[in-house]
Amino acid sequence: MNLYDYKATTIHYLEKDLSDYRGKVVLIVNTASKCGFTPQFKGLEALHQAYQDRGLVVLGFPCDQFGHQEPGNETEIEHFCQVNYGVTFQMFGKIDVNGRNAHPLYQYLRSKKFGIGNSGMIKWNFTKFLLDRQGNVVNRYAPNVEPEKLKDRIEQLLAEPAE
Repeated sequence: MNLYDYKATTIHYLEKDLSDYRGKVVLIVNTASKCGFTPQFKGLEALHQAYQDRGLVVLGFPCDQFGHQEPGNETEIEHFCQVNYGVTFQMFGKIDVNGRNAHPLYQYLRSKKFGIGNSGMIKWNFTKFLLDRQGNVVNRYAPNVEPEKLKDRIEQLLAEPAE
């Protein structure tokens, strides 16, 4: 299995087949509007703007499992992201990333890159997963890793041919 085997609901309540991203380098992030890492939206949008024409897709998945830092509904989340950070990358509806109600995509992501402690659990908001053009998880980044720090790895993956 890989990214292309999953579906998710966009922030506009539309089902999105993630196979639509076939051949793209994908950065998946669980986000929150009231977190100390929330300013990373700016860096995520900068990556999106800089690399979207070369094949990068940034996908944001709001989550309220960490300190109740994403209390809003989808309309409020979208408004916050656009007004405060000019977010134009694809945002999805609010999901769980841990526990028995975790979105199947996040169950998959966690199983591929465990992170610290080998539990696989997402530790906090703004954990990042980078996937290659074949939909495989190649890197997991802790919440404190600024999006700008991913540029070199993203450029490497963008240089690789899509199958």
